[in-house]
Amino acid sequence: MGKGKSFADKLAKASQDYSRHCKECGESIQPVLFVSSEKSGKGDAWRFNQRFVGVCKCNENDLKG
Repeated sequence: MGKGKSFADKLAKASQDYSRHCKECGESIQPVLFVSSEKSGKGDAWRFNQRFVGVCKCNENDLKG
């Protein structure tokens, strides 16, 4: 038989914070999909580049503008 989990064990695991935290402000870092558009080298076509960027309270204004 396996080890039984008590309600306190389940509650302790659910309350843990597994996210990364910013070194400057201490807030948790949320991954956000950042899409930028740029003109292709071949003709007049547009390309969309997608990448995930970590955003917290201290750098969220940098991405808005």
